[in-house]
Formats: sequence, C-alpha cells, structure tokens
Amino acid sequence: MPELPDITIYLEALERRIVGERLERVRINSPFLLRSFEPPIEAVEGRQVVGLRRLGKRIAIGLEEDLWLVLHLMIAGRLHWKAPGAKLGGKYNLAGFDFAQGTLVLTEAGAKRRAALFVVQGSDGLAEHDRGGIDVLAASEVEFEAALRRENHTVKRALADPRLFSGIGNAYSDEILHRAGLSPFVQTQKMTAEQAGRLHTATQQVMAEWIERLREQAGDGFPRDVTAFRPEMAVHGRFGKPCPVCGAPVQRIRYADNETNYCPGCQTGGQILADRSLSRLLKDDWPRHLEEL
Repeated sequence: MPELPDITIYLEALERRIVGERLERVRINSPFLLRSFEPPIEAVEGRQVVGLRRLGKRIAIGLEEDLWLVLHLMIAGRLHWKAPGAKLGGKYNLAGFDFAQGTLVLTEAGAKRRAALFVVQGSDGLAEHDRGGIDVLAASEVEFEAALRRENHTVKRALADPRLFSGIGNAYSDEILHRAGLSPFVQTQKMTAEQAGRLHTATQQVMAEWIERLREQAGDGFPRDVTAFRPEMAVHGRFGKPCPVCGAPVQRIRYADNETNYCPGCQTGGQILADRSLSRLLKDDWPRHLEEL
C-alpha cells in the first residue's frame, strides 16, 4: 500500500499537472470503485482543481464549490499520467480523470477490487475520511510519545495505526523500527522515554529520507514503480538477506496478508521472534537465537 512518502510524491506530481486545470470528465471503468452517491460523480465535471491534500494514505483532490474527490489506493491501486483521452481498456484500468493536458488513470492490479473513490462536499465530508493520526513529520517528541502511549499495543501495530500516526503502514514501520533498534513486539506503554525518543527521531529520519529519495527518482516525471518493496530498504521484504548494519540474516513474522521483517542482531538482541504458524509447526526445532540458525 502506498504510504506517506509515496503519497507525498504523488501529490507533488499532481500539483504540477492538475492544480488550476479544469477536470473535463470522469470515466469510471469499474462498478466497484465509486463508493459514494451524493454528491453525484457528475458534479465534479467541468470544475477547476483548486487544491490537494493528504489524508493519511488517501489523496484528496479539491475542486470549485468545495467538492472533493477522495482516492484510497489500498494495496494495489496506482496512479498514472497519460496522454489526453487515454483509453481505459483492460481489467486493471478502473478510472480516468480527463484534463486538457492529460489523463490521470487509476489502476489496480490483482483480482480483488479494494481501491475506492468518494465524492464529498465541504470540510465535514472530508473529515469523515481523516482517521485522525498525527503528522509524524511535524510532531514534537512530546506529541509523538503521547500518541504512542495512547493505547497499549505492540509498537509495530501502533506505528501502522492510522488513528495514531498518519501515513505509516507495514513497509515503513519495519524500516523505522530497524533504524530505532527496537523489537516490533515491544509494548508501547512499557517503552522507556529514551526508546520513545529514539523512535520519534527514527520515524522523522526515515520518512524524510525516503521522501527525498523518491523525489529524486521521480524528477519532473510522474512516479512509476510505486511499491512497498525497494532494494534500498534495510529489512522490509528482505527475508534471509544480510542486514546492511550488522550482517545478520533478516527474519520475518507472517500473519494474514502481511509480514513483519526485522533484524535480530540490531533489534532483538539476537532473539528469533516466534512466527505464529511456523514456530508452532517446528516446536523444539524452532531456532530461538541467531546462534541456532
């Protein structure tokens, strides 16, 4: 799922292309995409784009008369900038937003249709799509720690909770925890002040660094190859590969559709954290420390 750095670069690319331009037409190619009915989608056609916002992992496009298009890309949704009137053939092309200078195309890979489009009116309608998490790049250490300790969760779950922190998901939470040298299973209300401060610093560093890296990669073009798995990442998606800091093999914990990646050398004092399914299967053969791998 595109997270804060990816969404930021999408917004910067859109600002250069559509702010001040008139949205001539919206073409919906999937009956599952549009999740609202009032105002109707036709209400945005012919109106000028006046602003853009990020709402967590959502992109909000503001138009005249205080109308907003809210795009939630979910896991596999992606945006592309194509020539004016680009065709929407193929099952992955969900919608086209036509401007005089080009067409913004929304695609979604895979069979599941999770990406969503909403049309809302005014600040109240927009607020319904804001989960309320703090802006981690602007938050002070005090504000960050208060959000962190608001509920007692594992730190991995807390970082990815949109009600607590805006725009962090599975991929960048792995990178943040590796930078901070913290186990993903540390309970937030048991963390020391020093650990919370370290996490705050790591969060701002990792997010700022990745925004700048993605900005350089995109240049003046539209972002391409938006993915949660990048070769420059330290641990996310790098199971079995050496940690760039200590060289220990990166480990993973699988659950549902996601997995957590971590370095036992940097984050857990050499301990191998139990995988809920595999550790039960292996029982006594499950390695509990780096030395047993």
